[in-house]
Amino acid sequence: MSDFIYLASQSPRRRQLLEQIGVQHKLLLPDPHEDAEALEAVLGAEAPARYVQRVTGLKLDAAVARLQALGLPAAPVLCADTTVALGRDILGKPFDAAQARAMLARLAGQTHRVLTAIAVQKGRQRHTALSESWVRFAPMTAAQIKAYVAGGEPMGKAGAYGVQGKAASHIEQIRGSYSGIMGLPLFETASLLRSVGISC
Repeated sequence: MSDFIYLASQSPRRRQLLEQIGVQHKLLLPDPHEDAEALEAVLGAEAPARYVQRVTGLKLDAAVARLQALGLPAAPVLCADTTVALGRDILGKPFDAAQARAMLARLAGQTHRVLTAIAVQKGRQRHTALSESWVRFAPMTAAQIKAYVAGGEPMGKAGAYGVQGKAASHIEQIRGSYSGIMGLPLFETASLLRSVGISC
């Protein structure tokens, strides 16, 4: 039985959340030659929940293959992916400031869903879970959106915002899992990790 897990994520927020529940972890990151971004491509009119679960599965497949290729000590591998959905539209990570402003203009004054899928694998055992939360943004002026984007916070984040950052001053209401909106729902994560023998 291992006393640590591998986290296959570059997100510093996911590391902080694992530390919050006392889970020892080592990073298992993609090599430079791996096209990790390609795994996040949306296939046609894919439903957001199906999309986020499929991407998480692909990330876990890649991470398990990486673990075996590197010959590292065996331990459970954890992957997660978060997406923001406005209706059936998937709002991924913005590729520039203009796209970030456009996403935030769509989210302002609306309620959207945040879906985080998680998956853990130990040997041949794989366990998965999906967290669904709702976030309502207050109306935002073009100047407010521009100022928020200029701070750089939206880049690298699904939906162009981070709930734990300055965007919080524009969020009227949250229903669901705050840690799930951050990128790693702790209740579901702890349950999955306990199922593969990791104490939380």
